[in-house]
Amino acid sequence: MPDSPSRYARILAWLDQHVIRPFYTDRVRRLILQSFPFWIASILTGVVAVGYEKLFGWAEQVSFSWLGRTPWLAFVLPPLAFGASWLLVRQWAPAARGSGIPQVMAGIELSNPGQHHRTAYLLSLRVAIVKVLSSVVLLLGGGVIGREGPTIQISAAIFRAINKLQPAGWPQLSRQIALVTGGAAGLAAAFNTPLGGIVFVVEELTQMHMARFRMAVFTAVIIAGLTAQTFLGPYLYLGFPKIVPVAGWGQLLVVVIALVCGLAGAAFAKTLLWLGRYRQRFTTLAAQASWVLGCGLLLGCLAYLVGSEGVGTGKPIINRLLFQNDGQTPWYLFPVRFAGMALSYSSGGAGGVFATSLSAGAILGDGICQVFDVAVPDRNLLILVSMVSFLTGVVRSPFTAAILVLEMTDRHSAIFQLLISGLLAQGVASIIDKHSLYEHLKAGFIRETSELAQSPPSRTAD
Repeated sequence: MPDSPSRYARILAWLDQHVIRPFYTDRVRRLILQSFPFWIASILTGVVAVGYEKLFGWAEQVSFSWLGRTPWLAFVLPPLAFGASWLLVRQWAPAARGSGIPQVMAGIELSNPGQHHRTAYLLSLRVAIVKVLSSVVLLLGGGVIGREGPTIQISAAIFRAINKLQPAGWPQLSRQIALVTGGAAGLAAAFNTPLGGIVFVVEELTQMHMARFRMAVFTAVIIAGLTAQTFLGPYLYLGFPKIVPVAGWGQLLVVVIALVCGLAGAAFAKTLLWLGRYRQRFTTLAAQASWVLGCGLLLGCLAYLVGSEGVGTGKPIINRLLFQNDGQTPWYLFPVRFAGMALSYSSGGAGGVFATSLSAGAILGDGICQVFDVAVPDRNLLILVSMVSFLTGVVRSPFTAAILVLEMTDRHSAIFQLLISGLLAQGVASIIDKHSLYEHLKAGFIRETSELAQSPPSRTAD
């Protein structure tokens, strides 16, 4: 609709004249005018996050269904899905590939007067649409991916679009703050973790002083989260697992699990980076397609051998370990999930690593508990510790990881173990690489955006 920006401007002007101006001082009026577009974007983010979650859940159930009824399709559907997911990204929005968080980080860094126009390549509405389509297609074929990172990129794209629609003369917050706020709202809506969204901004997305944008972030997180809750209810991402306090040698086991899982998470990040560099050797379309189809076929072989626990987000695995753990999880499930995550991410389609990293950490933690013969009722706290530690090893955000797991389970009694495990994992992961996966990928997207600054409009326009 070509006249939609002007219609949006007329609505804002009417609200200013008839609702805001008569009742508030100039300072309060300016603050409300600055915040109002972000409130609209937050509501849209909540609605989109809920729809995306429903679509993602449907796609995962479909993948479980065909794998359970007709296992031999594992040799057909994953390669086809991987190929289709990659083609969507390659043809319509190259910046839609992968997680989405590095793209938001790169967009924030580029949001300055001289370069802000380049953020369209990373965070346009076209990128957001392709992100949804590519990730859902990949998941239908059994991809081991999550939706949380993609939700953050989609949310940032929504905030960027709303920020662009504001009429001339309207009191505006900066483009950078719009993207930062969008990232926080996206994480809060994806996980139903408002504190996690705020901590994520401080720890991962920005180096700016919090006072500059705290009101925008707080209100966006609240509104996006409340919108999601309106449709989904006040749910917990992982429910209420029973926690048995650890004492004595159990405290030492917390340290062991944190160190092992932190190293494993860092090793996974290095694996993704190595695969990404190796894939760059394939420059022709045929060679790239062969790589993608090969990734799909290898994943299909794993899915055929392991079954439904070898595909998808891994959230059902976490729920099983926390609520229905029989103590018999096979040793090979962790390497299978590790390989599945790497194959799915390196295929070039869209998909995140947040949820899958949490599930990989849970499996590894349960395996360590088996090695040390920990009783099943005593494992839940150690599994939560392993989730925080593995995720920290990948993304290097220990407080975000700890707060996310805390809010997902409402287990406040475990807060000290979760925090210390995140810090231990952060320290040991730095032995393998001083920088996080997202920092490496952010630098790559900044270079890519700069090189494609003169790209045809079809690749960068909204």
